[in-house]
Amino acid sequence: MPRLPGVGQLPCQAGRRTLTDHFHSMNISKEKLSKARVLVVGDVMLDRYWYGAVDRISPEAPVPVVRITREEERNGGAANVAYNIVTLGAQSSLLTVVGEDEASHKLEALVAGTGIQTYFGRDPDLKTTVKLRVIGRQQQLLRVDFENTPKTEILASQSAAFATLMPEHDAVLFSDYGKGGLAHVSDMIEKARAVGKPILIDPKGSDFSRYKNANVITPNRLELQQVIGPWLNESDLQNKCQNLREQLGLTAVLLTRSEEGMTLFDSQGQLHVNAQAREVFDVTGAGDTVIATMAALVAAGMSMRKALPLANRAGGLVVGKFGTATVSYEELFE
Repeated sequence: MPRLPGVGQLPCQAGRRTLTDHFHSMNISKEKLSKARVLVVGDVMLDRYWYGAVDRISPEAPVPVVRITREEERNGGAANVAYNIVTLGAQSSLLTVVGEDEASHKLEALVAGTGIQTYFGRDPDLKTTVKLRVIGRQQQLLRVDFENTPKTEILASQSAAFATLMPEHDAVLFSDYGKGGLAHVSDMIEKARAVGKPILIDPKGSDFSRYKNANVITPNRLELQQVIGPWLNESDLQNKCQNLREQLGLTAVLLTRSEEGMTLFDSQGQLHVNAQAREVFDVTGAGDTVIATMAALVAAGMSMRKALPLANRAGGLVVGKFGTATVSYEELFE
């Protein structure tokens, strides 16, 4: 099978090529990337972090007592995907549904300063998703989720907004966190496909048939296993992924494999890139960075095969940072 060499194994042409040379050879100009427009549709959330000191165990139960010393809030879910796109230097619009609550206003304020064009549908009965993480001694001790599902009529209005916004963009990215915001994703895929827009999907759940006819889906190992079952070896994995790709009419399946890197399954076979993280500090949001980088580069005219090692590099950079982080153009192409 064709493989992209890992770090320190890049092919030589005139003398030994470095990793930096390799990425420069795939360079896309900052100006060209700045014109690429990606429409992100999906579930947004507010990522809330409480940092504190852990000095003792509670007398009430065998759990640590965390004395909170600092609070932080960040874009989460589809908002983090859109933020990754603009941080890289491309343009992004964000279409989503939120509640009429404190968390939605905090999220709106956070997004407002990023350059993302926002299109928020409001559902007064919806509780905007919040993921609260309690951090002590540089480790996540607890995560608490606050959420429910948006109304059907609000989602229908989002489909109409999608039809208006989609033609103005070069690629469409669906960020599915299973919170109900993509109930009409099949219809939206059809509309985007009809006018030839590249469609990238970060999937959720065990029913991938709703993503039929997309260009690429990017499941992690657990998400893929829920759909195709466990695989015996690489050959079995390839057969199952190619069958899935053909059944759903996908151009490609991109499997993100943590420490094992990433593998793209398409009509040419499979293409693997090794993981590049020097140090894994926090994997939160790494999948967002990978698909955001792919979408920005594809929107700028790069093929998925050429974009793959760059998306892999971006994921490797972001796990070396804490929380839902992003990667700049300079970091990616340095």
